Amino acid sequence: MAQSTTIIPVAGGKGGVGKSFLTANLAVALATRGHSTIAVDLDLGNSNLHSFLGLENRYPGIGEYLHKALDRPLSDLVVPTEVPDLRFIPGDGRMPFMANITHHQKKALIRAIRQLSARYILLDLSAGTSFNTLDLFLISDQGIVVTTPEYPSIMKMLVFLKNLVLRAFEQNLRSKPALVACLNEMYNQSMASPTFTTEALRKHVAGTNKAAAAEIGQICHKLRPRVVYNMMESLEDTAIFARINRSLSDVLSIECDHFGVIPYDSKVRRSMKQPGIFLPGNPDSTTTQTIDRIADRIVRYWDEPIVGSAELLTNYARGLFSGTQTTAKSQ
Repeated sequence: MAQSTTIIPVAGGKGGVGKSFLTANLAVALATRGHSTIAVDLDLGNSNLHSFLGLENRYPGIGEYLHKALDRPLSDLVVPTEVPDLRFIPGDGRMPFMANITHHQKKALIRAIRQLSARYILLDLSAGTSFNTLDLFLISDQGIVVTTPEYPSIMKMLVFLKNLVLRAFEQNLRSKPALVACLNEMYNQSMASPTFTTEALRKHVAGTNKAAAAEIGQICHKLRPRVVYNMMESLEDTAIFARINRSLSDVLSIECDHFGVIPYDSKVRRSMKQPGIFLPGNPDSTTTQTIDRIADRIVRYWDEPIVGSAELLTNYARGLFSGTQTTAKSQ
């Protein structure tokens, strides 16, 4: 029986966290395991995923599709890569001024992405919290959020997740004007605000609409982002896992899976000086090993929560930074 398609959005609260690098090389890792994979460049306004796949910026893509410059379906714009089973859909590199697509264009794009045929479809999204980015991330209940361990990056990631939760509420409950007004007020509150909690919103709504309150609870239960920490430099960086868990639970009433760590690697910096795929040419790199591990986790665990993921990832990081390998199946 044919396997279903898994769509994996990849986002970051801010630029410079390695989102496109991870998307490209994670797609390579999945394809080299024999899974048909499509990497889609949806970083509209800053499309450069092609460079991480060793491709030239000469193919039509999302920009032409949305502008109807070509009378072809999105599936016809798929470009082969040098990696068997890996294909690519370019972004807007040949069609400028696409960062702010219309609502109609976004809906058409989401429909077209869902019609693509592959085992895995990875979406490289724009950094930040625009509605277009949030809506594209919400194509799936589980997506990857990339961050570095630095405080500004962590805070931007938390803001992204706050806006993601509120956007999910709005999409599902926009027919209720009183609720939308509450959401608009909460958009402007910081994560540190004592009045900003989704549980407070749920209780407020329950007073007049128990069905809507129940739906808020269901949305919080269903959303489960997978966090990948890039450019980590020491085991001490894993101390943020517990703080992130508390923030997400206490403020947003959601849980995340701590899905992977990628250490700082000077080889990655050097590789970015010219276009090309990192993984095949660096088999002994710790970056390659950690991305391979994330790919294994996707294949084995993507459709189920990883219980105790913070502890598991901390144990893995302990072996990683001490120079030993962790081989337990649960990790």
